[in-house]
Amino acid sequence: MAQVGTTDPVGQEPVGDDAQSSPFPSGGERSGPPRGRGGRRRPRASRPRASRPRASRPRASRAGAPRRRASRARVALFLTAGLIVALLAALVGAAAVLQAVISGGMERINDPFADLAERPANHVALAPPGGDAAAPAAPVTILLLGSDSRISAGDPARWEAGAQRTDAIMLVQVAGNRRSAAVMSIPRDSWVDVPGHGENKINAAYSFGGPTLMIQTVEQLTGIRIDHFAIADFESFATLTDELGGVEIPLPEGMSSGGVDLAPGMHTLDGAQALAYARQRYGLPGGDFDRVQHQQTWMRSMMKAAYRREVLTDPVALMRLLQTVSKGVAVDEGFTIGAMRDLAISMRDVRPGDLAFLTAPYMGTGRSPDGTQSIVLLDAPAFAELCQAFAADDVAGYLAAHPGAVKTLGGDAASGG
Repeated sequence: MAQVGTTDPVGQEPVGDDAQSSPFPSGGERSGPPRGRGGRRRPRASRPRASRPRASRPRASRAGAPRRRASRARVALFLTAGLIVALLAALVGAAAVLQAVISGGMERINDPFADLAERPANHVALAPPGGDAAAPAAPVTILLLGSDSRISAGDPARWEAGAQRTDAIMLVQVAGNRRSAAVMSIPRDSWVDVPGHGENKINAAYSFGGPTLMIQTVEQLTGIRIDHFAIADFESFATLTDELGGVEIPLPEGMSSGGVDLAPGMHTLDGAQALAYARQRYGLPGGDFDRVQHQQTWMRSMMKAAYRREVLTDPVALMRLLQTVSKGVAVDEGFTIGAMRDLAISMRDVRPGDLAFLTAPYMGTGRSPDGTQSIVLLDAPAFAELCQAFAADDVAGYLAAHPGAVKTLGGDAASGG
């Protein structure tokens, strides 16, 4: 993994502009000084210096007050300008330090893509007709997993069957034009082919083979090439929620779960309450499908809170936020702090309303062939069309052309709210 190096700024000694000069010419004394009795030279202290009449150095009068005030104003202006320059210099110097702090608190996963032989082709950005404008950038697709108990997994080889399953599976794609993004949730109980293990629930892939097998399973299922991998635990989301001062979440039916009882309406939830909201399993009309939307709502609410509180423009608040995020997430070693920074800068014009939250099309629930497991049956034709839109970097176009074809989170770009 590339290390982020820092260099300490080297300061220079200030040089004074108002150094006083001697009243005497070089040599230190006047020639031919008077002597006292006995021919001894008088001590300099006993000889008063000649001074000009006081009248030649008039004191400042009331008429000179405006000049004095103007002088003080200029000094204040220079001091303010100096402070601003110093602050900007400090921020520039702190950038590398901040990156090092964040990177140091983030767990890295040894290249989970290294052992993948057959993968979907990269999206190729085509130059527009005429060749006058620069070719658009390729989309960036991240496989994001959420877990109730993320364990240390720097080396994919350490994974053992049954070690852990993921509670949330999301494909996050930032469009090539960097004007929008889409988040597609794949129900954790979706019945799919797990390479080397036959048909199983999709979240079993993470348990059987860690990040590498999970990536392979999702790429084989969707035909979408994944650029980066990240996994976060829900406890870190709760801490992040508290750092943001809580999140606003609508509860049309109220909530009674995990020790949290709230009446119907809009509520500002703290981290513990939001965690109970995302983990709620019972009392939901749509079961796990509603739970998926709870997770999406929580994610979107955190983004809205960050924008509403202007965290992204407050260096101190932003540093606390990034440090909180880094402590609860593990990413592939290729997803460096520099890569994250560049991606974030390229998305500077994206707002919460520019994000579409989707759920993979499904037909309903059923039982596994042996009858022992409750599973989700994906709608293969509809799912394939949506995945093709992701692969072609045209999710926004697909949703606009097929309204209602995909279940979306109300109030986002896809639903037009």
